[in-house]
Amino acid sequence: MPPRSNPTARQQRLGAELRNLREGAELSTEQAAALLETNRTVITNTEAGRHGVSAERVRKIAFRYECTDQTLVDALVSMCGDRTTGWWEEYRDRLPAAFLDIAELEWHAKGLRVSTMTHMPGQFQTGAYARALFQAAIPPLPAEEFEARVAHRVQRHQVIDRPGAPDYALIIHEAALRIEAGGRAVLRDQLGHLMSAADRDNVTIQAIPFSAGVFPGSGQAILYALGPVPQLDTVHLDRTTAGEFLYSGTQLRKYRIQLDEMQRIALKPAETLDLMHSISRSL
Repeated sequence: MPPRSNPTARQQRLGAELRNLREGAELSTEQAAALLETNRTVITNTEAGRHGVSAERVRKIAFRYECTDQTLVDALVSMCGDRTTGWWEEYRDRLPAAFLDIAELEWHAKGLRVSTMTHMPGQFQTGAYARALFQAAIPPLPAEEFEARVAHRVQRHQVIDRPGAPDYALIIHEAALRIEAGGRAVLRDQLGHLMSAADRDNVTIQAIPFSAGVFPGSGQAILYALGPVPQLDTVHLDRTTAGEFLYSGTQLRKYRIQLDEMQRIALKPAETLDLMHSISRSL
């Protein structure tokens, strides 16, 4: 099978975990290739997500690498068996790959933990609010890409609306609740939209007030997607144009601790609703 030039986020995540299994077995790519009766290039392409991999192949790899965690192996097998064509595919070749990767990551997550400091979370942005954000891009976006970005951003709400939607825990800074992106009317509607989202059984929203001061993670937005097993959790950091995906156990622990600390200092959900109502009334 020829290597894919643009692996999806799910293929990259599966490949990264296969690399972790190989490294955990203390095998070089050459040694792994010999065990699997293939060549080094196939191993490299598989671990980069450029090669498709079958369920049977994953089980063989796990066996050869002496992985005894059957729950993890089953989770990896389920990843290679999933051929879902998601709503985001209509934007392929119209938007940067990172936009599709985030939507795919969210869709397959068993749960979502999100923190945002200066903007409303992408999953709950209204069209007018998203337009205001993308209008601030430098250099200005071409008209077609601008409209595609807005439409894609609004459609991300599907991950919360769909049957069997994952639990979604949002930690949002008071700054994001007050910055008037698009003006007072747009912010008022956006706050109303977010407060309605808080009524959902699977959504919890907590605000960090200005009075909390500085805290771990205060300088970045975090998307923590829970996998079918903890080893397959993924973190996305929105700190560059493309963002960054993190998979290592050390990184996952770091951001779990950060999110736990944010939740500890944040207002309770009922207090957060009171704050949003108060801000909305002042607009």
